[in-house]
Amino acid sequence: MTATMNDDINPPPNFVPVAVVFEFSLGLLAMAVGWLLGVPVAETIYWKLPAVGWGVAAAGPPLVLAWLCLKCPLPALRRLLGVVDDLLVPLFRHCRIWELAIISLAAGLGEELLFRAVAQGTVAAWVGGTTGVWVGLIVGALLFGLMHPITATYALLAGLIGLYLGWLWIATGNLLVPITTHAVYDFLALLYLIRVRCR
Repeated sequence: MTATMNDDINPPPNFVPVAVVFEFSLGLLAMAVGWLLGVPVAETIYWKLPAVGWGVAAAGPPLVLAWLCLKCPLPALRRLLGVVDDLLVPLFRHCRIWELAIISLAAGLGEELLFRAVAQGTVAAWVGGTTGVWVGLIVGALLFGLMHPITATYALLAGLIGLYLGWLWIATGNLLVPITTHAVYDFLALLYLIRVRCR
């Protein structure tokens, strides 16, 4: 099935640099807030190649979830798909593959530093113990979902993915894993929506 796109929406000519700067600025915000709160944000990332491999592999489940949502006939998901086709796809449709990759990498880094390292990590430390770990996970995922308010369904799905990304951090102890998962998911989802589905 070929999707229809809203041809009336044209991204600004500087859309890619603005998107990249915005996403990276979330990482800078996370570093600043972490510094103010005494949260060592930079120490949550361990630059190890196996973590990248785990992150790439871990992108599989959310990609399967996205594919199932595209195929599901539920009205809420159909409405969400219409919004994605009308608003999001037109913004990215003229991006080159390398531009999608840079935007995705910036989003993975910036958003994971903010929502996982700062939000989830800070709440977990404040509450303390095992309870803090799970409260932090829920708070980080909730904030992640609320910051993706395209539709209520989109926010809910983003919150579920936030739970998954937060769990990856807990399970591996290395924020590089969810950063990689997030970036790979965003890149492949955008690539599919723009280069495959909407042709």
